[in-house]
Amino acid sequence: MRMSANRIKAWLVLIPCIVVVFYFIWGFAAYTAYLSVTKSTFLPDHEFIGTANYRVLFDHHRWWVAYSNMFIFGGLYLAGCLALGIGLAILLDRLTGSETLFRTIYLYPMSLSLIVTGLAWQWILNPTIGIQKLVRDAGYPDFKFNWVSSPDHAILTVAFAAIWHGTGLIMILFLSGIKSVDPEIWKASRIDRIPAWRVYFNIILPQLRATLLTAVMLLGFQVVRSFDVVVALTDGGPGYASDVPARYVFEYFFERGRIGQGSAAAVVMVVTMIAIVLPYLYFEVRRKEA
Repeated sequence: MRMSANRIKAWLVLIPCIVVVFYFIWGFAAYTAYLSVTKSTFLPDHEFIGTANYRVLFDHHRWWVAYSNMFIFGGLYLAGCLALGIGLAILLDRLTGSETLFRTIYLYPMSLSLIVTGLAWQWILNPTIGIQKLVRDAGYPDFKFNWVSSPDHAILTVAFAAIWHGTGLIMILFLSGIKSVDPEIWKASRIDRIPAWRVYFNIILPQLRATLLTAVMLLGFQVVRSFDVVVALTDGGPGYASDVPARYVFEYFFERGRIGQGSAAAVVMVVTMIAIVLPYLYFEVRRKEA
């Protein structure tokens, strides 16, 4: 009877949270999907028009630029954060002293918002006041580093700034995982004279698949909502060369008053990320069950 009463109390505490989550996440997601098939412009209009907004969206060259940039940015962001984060975690694990100092330094970018990160890198990469000017003033007048104003490289600068901001999180996740590994593994490896790098890559890191899954999920969410750093660093420019779906959705929702098309873009963006992440999640779940 006591267990039953405790269970009832637990559900009474959880129900408000569950209602809020379903309403503000799944409810709004469903409503956005519904608006994408309606004639909504500046205000919601529930007149059904089928897939017209999607046809307009897929005929829009700017959308394809933003959509392709999501894959470029996402691929670089995931690869860069994971490679640097895991590398830094291993290096910090090998340190015998000053680990706290270096961990604080590498985690510092996380204390900054993505808006501040974007603005900081905008100044650093600005050809007139940043790296290019410093190198030219040092005696190399022909040096060029104008990626932030280059249509071909602007999205790369966005990815670079985001990697600088997000690497610390991945580092701390994997460092915690590495520190939790059984010390007997290291004792056995020293007895067998196995190089440290082989212990990390062949024994320790394969045990951290759950940590990798968490890292991929967190970085994937950041790719979907990559709005702040883009607006602060390039504002989607030059032109719309570094535009991303999140900025496209924001502009069509709140600036151009075309809610239907913005909703269609949001649906395509989210469905794409689900289609990419879901097979990986399914594989990991099946692997654990096996």
